[in-house]
Amino acid sequence: MQGFGVHTSMWTMSWDPAGCEKAVSKASSYGVDFLEIALLDPPSVDAEHSRKTLEAHNMRSVCSLGLPEQVWASRNPDGAVDFLKIALDKCAAIGSEALSGVIYGGIGERTGKPPTRHELDNVASALTRAAAHARSLGLQLGIEPVNRYETHLLNTGWQAVDMIERIGADNIFVHLDTYHMNIEEKGIAQGIIDAREHLKYIHLSESDRGTPGAGTIAWDEIFAALRAVNFQGGLAMESFIDMPPEIAFGLSVWRPVASGEAEVMENGLPFLRNKARQYGLI
Repeated sequence: MQGFGVHTSMWTMSWDPAGCEKAVSKASSYGVDFLEIALLDPPSVDAEHSRKTLEAHNMRSVCSLGLPEQVWASRNPDGAVDFLKIALDKCAAIGSEALSGVIYGGIGERTGKPPTRHELDNVASALTRAAAHARSLGLQLGIEPVNRYETHLLNTGWQAVDMIERIGADNIFVHLDTYHMNIEEKGIAQGIIDAREHLKYIHLSESDRGTPGAGTIAWDEIFAALRAVNFQGGLAMESFIDMPPEIAFGLSVWRPVASGEAEVMENGLPFLRNKARQYGLI
């Protein structure tokens, strides 16, 4: 999971053959190293088509998701494991290198209280079994902490580290996101410092989830911290342009955050690449 990638939300949130072909072709035209595939409905994915399309463009991939409410790991760990196994099987069939994201719960999962020991026990149980299945397929498994408005379970880098060290699997890693870090960490780079030896993937997302470089994220601090911990993982630009209503609701995206694809890809992508080059990360 090295190099520079883009989340498929730039072009599609439906990983059907048409969405796949559009996203892979577009990503290839911008010379990115990999795509992060939003694997929202794993059973419906045509893995053979995805693999062939990616291979035709020499494009690597990782997959990401959040769990549907009926299989949130905190209250249905067995259901979460069953869902994650299906997703992992699809990842392997596609040829992806990892499955990451809010694999421990769902976007919008909040009880109004801090996470209980029982909830975290359930999450640890589910992820332990999912990590074992991922290992059998030669896959990595990532945990992405997200902000307090999207979940009450894991919000910071140190919480993700605690969960990973509890699980103890060698194929599970921390996946950070600058948008969430900007809300939750004591300092924008603190999550990077806390997660350093477990950190293998990061979403580069602006403070409003729009065009990187046009918001308030302290990008020099982010990239300097990545350099300081000798980060060698995947750098993925994540911006949300055209969300279907159900996704926009979960992410609380109520207004356009950029004028369109051209603004993000022609301004935001070069901005991030230049920063990564400046700090010796690509």
